[in-house]
Amino acid sequence: MDLYARVNILGGLSVRLPHGGLDEAIPLDNDPVGRAQHWVEQGVQHLHIVDLDAAAYGDKQNRDLIHRLIEETDAKVQVAGGIRSEAEAESFIERGAWRIVMGTAAIENQNMVWDLCRENPDKIVVALDVRPDEEIATRGWTQNSGRYLEEVMIEMSSAGVVAFLVSEVGRDALEDPPNFQILASALATVEDPLIASGGVRNLEDLRRLMALESSGRRLAGVVVGREVTAGRFTIEEAHEVLAGRGPTRAPGGIVGARQLLQVGSVDEALRFLDDVVGLSRLRSPDVGVAGNVIEVNDGQQIELVQGAAGQTATLVLLVEDAEPWRDHFSSLGVETARTSAGLEVAGPGGLIVRFE
Repeated sequence: MDLYARVNILGGLSVRLPHGGLDEAIPLDNDPVGRAQHWVEQGVQHLHIVDLDAAAYGDKQNRDLIHRLIEETDAKVQVAGGIRSEAEAESFIERGAWRIVMGTAAIENQNMVWDLCRENPDKIVVALDVRPDEEIATRGWTQNSGRYLEEVMIEMSSAGVVAFLVSEVGRDALEDPPNFQILASALATVEDPLIASGGVRNLEDLRRLMALESSGRRLAGVVVGREVTAGRFTIEEAHEVLAGRGPTRAPGGIVGARQLLQVGSVDEALRFLDDVVGLSRLRSPDVGVAGNVIEVNDGQQIELVQGAAGQTATLVLLVEDAEPWRDHFSSLGVETARTSAGLEVAGPGGLIVRFE
């Protein structure tokens, strides 16, 4: 499965759209070209560039900037956003774009997409922004099309598109899980490569996308963005996961913890919390500890001290959502249990970690 990094461009700036609305755009930086180059420096080989002004308003103010990005970036660049004419698509291809992404045009002008696919084989991708009922949204999520996922995919597959991009309208990639049901439905509809373009919350979402299968088919790629710059995981970690390996970084979202824990074996408990639960063990002498402290979240620390041999010790972690933790342990082959108090995982020497 290929990894794509997204650069959203609005008014010449790189932005993030938490829920898709342009009025909610969060500026990230004023140098989209530099942002693209930074992705490449981290190991990204595929870039997904979205011109939001063109997509939503038909405003082409970012086109020269995107041309420069293609020319100055050593990666395969696919360009999306408001490309609604053959001339414009071919202009990007002549400038060196690896692929052209058609969204609204695939709904409103299918004859043009057919012509482009015939004249530019292996260049035309169709992007489908899907609402929960599988209706396709157009013009930068601002309009409803009255068309639905299955019918449009079948039509565009017949046109000869090289791949499909599917994203879920209104979803916040940092907070909401991917809509696996919609992606599975898309996989079952056509045989063309399918790329999940809505982003992921964490490495566990990425693993689940890798494992997603429908009608014997799996995803061909995934687009990531803000989840990397927000520190949920690194490009290197993502590549390891896509290679079938990957780290066991914890999902995060811990909002509290007890501060002192007596355990039967400090060394075994530290290894379990560090290697399996995925919490970070402090090892630097600069913080004034001797290696028996676990960093939970944003400076919160738990010190492990030696208790009686064989005693039971429970570490309670207050989390925003326990489900990603269940997926995290499942990917490691570690059994969990649900109790009236929360999700529990058993560690060595009587250690219990509970997620509430």
